[in-house]
Order: sequence, then C-alpha cells, then structure tokens
Amino acid sequence: MKSAGLFQDFLEHLFPRKVRKNDLKLSYTFCLGGLCVISFLVLIISGLFLSLYYRPDIHAYESILIMESSIKGGIFLRSVHRYGADLFVVFLILHCLRVIFTGAYLPPRHMNWIIGCILFVLCLFEAYLGYVLVQDKLGVWAFETGMNLFNYTILTRFIYKIFIVDGISGEITLIRVYIFHIIIIPAIIFVLCSIHFYKIRKQKGVLPYL
Repeated sequence: MKSAGLFQDFLEHLFPRKVRKNDLKLSYTFCLGGLCVISFLVLIISGLFLSLYYRPDIHAYESILIMESSIKGGIFLRSVHRYGADLFVVFLILHCLRVIFTGAYLPPRHMNWIIGCILFVLCLFEAYLGYVLVQDKLGVWAFETGMNLFNYTILTRFIYKIFIVDGISGEITLIRVYIFHIIIIPAIIFVLCSIHFYKIRKQKGVLPYL
C-alpha cells in the first residue's frame, strides 16, 4: 500500500468524481461519516488558533481566561473548539450505531470496522485530553481519576507511566498531554482515516459511484 495512493484515495473519497442523485437526499444516516471528518477538520483549524495563546504550564487556565477576555474572537474560537468536540463525539457514536444497526461491520468490511473501533477509542481519548488541558478543577479531577483507573490494571498501566512524570498537575506531565493532544493522536487519527477511506474505495460494490 503506497502512501501516495493512500493519500489520493483519501482525497478522492472526500471529493468523488460524481455522486448519485439518490445519495444527495437526506436520510436517517445524514452522512455521519462525512460529518465526523468535517468536525475533525474544524477542530484542527480552531485548535491551531488556540495553540497560539494557550500555555501548557501552571498558568494554563489563566491563559484560557485571558484568551476569552482579551483576545479578539478568542471566546468564539474556544466555543467553536469546545462545542465542535462535543458534536464530534456525538457524530462518532451515531456513526458507530448506524454501522451496527445496518450490519456494515460484517465481512468483507469487518477489517474496516476494526479500524473504525480503534478510531473511536482514539477520538474519545483525544477529547478526554482536551478536557484535561483546560486545567480547571473539573479537568484536574478528571485527569487524576482517569489516570488512576489506567494505573489500576496491568494492561493500561503503561498509559499512566507515559503521561504522569511529575505529578497530576506537573508541568512536564501537562506538556506531554499537550503534545499528544495536538500532534501525536491527531496524526494517528489522520493516518487511520486515510486507511479507512482507502478500504472503502477498494470495496466499490459497497459504494459503486466511487
């Protein structure tokens, strides 16, 4: 699987050569997969602007307050990012339910279903880390609770060791959360989405207009 072909299929899935007339009609699915991608792109764009003002240190929460009160359009951008993340999770859940109820997880699409499940877990974890980055009381409590749960079992203890370096509210810990949130996990999601679309395009019997 060449990376160039993978990226080409990713673009062609987003912008197909033609679309059947029936596919333009609104249905109960409402193009949920496409809505997930759109909301993800909105989160990336809004997150890039927020990263210009956010400080991943002990002044994290203060930087958010300053962003909302002193930066022109700051509160709008943060609202877009915050509520966009909520919609993203909702679209993901609905998309997964649609796949389950329509039997789209069955062969020959079972491998794509596994990829989709991995994407679902990664996106939920990404939203969780974003909640932690706010560093208000609820964010710190959620981080402490979540990390303690990860540390409780042998299978997930490595996640605790990756993030917790100098305590729950430590500066190095927060920097690691920040890097995972804005670089590592989004990059993995993008690669898996490309593979997801690639496999969809290879199953032309499922979507013949591709």
